[in-house]
Amino acid sequence: MASTFQPSDDSQVLEAVTWALAEEAPLEVVGRGGKRGFGRHLQVDHTLDLSGLSGINFYEPEELILSAKPATPMAEIEAALAERGQMLAFEPMDMGPLFGKVAGEGSIGGVFACNLSGPRRVKAGAARDHLLGFNAISGRAEAFKSGGRVVKNVTGYDLSKLITGSYGTLAVMTELTFKVLPAPEKTYTVLLDGLDGAAATRAMAAAMNSAHEVAGAAYLPASLTSRSDVSYVQGAGASITALRLEGFGPSVEQRCRELREELGAFGALEELHSRNSARFWSEIRDAAYLTAPEETPTWRISVPPAAGHQVLAKLSSELDGEGFLDWSGGLVWLSLPAGDDASHESVRGAIAVHGGHATLVRAPADIRASVPVFQPQPAPLAALSARVKDSFDPKRILNPGRMVAGS
Repeated sequence: MASTFQPSDDSQVLEAVTWALAEEAPLEVVGRGGKRGFGRHLQVDHTLDLSGLSGINFYEPEELILSAKPATPMAEIEAALAERGQMLAFEPMDMGPLFGKVAGEGSIGGVFACNLSGPRRVKAGAARDHLLGFNAISGRAEAFKSGGRVVKNVTGYDLSKLITGSYGTLAVMTELTFKVLPAPEKTYTVLLDGLDGAAATRAMAAAMNSAHEVAGAAYLPASLTSRSDVSYVQGAGASITALRLEGFGPSVEQRCRELREELGAFGALEELHSRNSARFWSEIRDAAYLTAPEETPTWRISVPPAAGHQVLAKLSSELDGEGFLDWSGGLVWLSLPAGDDASHESVRGAIAVHGGHATLVRAPADIRASVPVFQPQPAPLAALSARVKDSFDPKRILNPGRMVAGS
């Protein structure tokens, strides 16, 4: 018989996991449910609903740290930070709109569980680089904690790095402590119009290798900007290569001028300032150009930056897809027509020559249950992952099979 556990504190989480372990009854671990469509489709009878574990525990702006319970809405976190002129530097994606849900309703626990990192990753690092510590309950029904409230060298195994990106398959986090940083005073974006993928890749590489501290580099092909339903760039009709600079006002203005001079040979340039620039990068961050229709197969592909435009061009042409580049070409977002298997063999075949990995971010449940959602691991690495799972969750009661079939 299906049941849902709704704990309101750590001890009740421990009780629920203890019961599940004793009964060998798998649990679907859910924060606010905004990312339920991300990962392999689960078929379990019992749910551990963490929505009762919500709220900011402490926030010390002078120390640049914040601690919150796992189901705390991102909107609440971001509002508290904005009030003090601070931000999450790794710029986590809001996946809600991609799954037809309300923006801002995702949880901070889900951000770290899925290691969600946005355009600023090229400068600030990934989500896992910002988690200082956490409290959790393992699949062995053991409470444990890792890290603390300060940035320091790690002695022993860095569990914060391990738990981030584990999709709730190793432990149930009940408290997270993470770094925050001052928000930039100004944000400008230099736009290059009309470049093809190869030229855009060269321009982004030149900008990233410059002394101008570029904090975002993305490319939207003309096939995407010509559509009438995309947001900020609707009707642009030409490709857009975007380069973000941020910081103190005079510094941003000077760096912007110098970057424009250095990139002048690539063609026409424009600028976005302040609010327009922020809006543009939030759309890049959230893959806003690929949100409709719901359940359209959507891939997130990581490759060497020099290869991104080749992978995007090949898959767009062969599979009638559309997408764009982020992370200076190292991240390919791709949306494909509906099909029986999300063209997973073609997608992974296209990146095999370059190296990298492809994640099926969105697809109907039956497809996510039948094809590898995450990049299949080589046998030695898969064996190591299985041993890690054995250490934390030997009875496979936490989100079983969400990342790998049979786990």
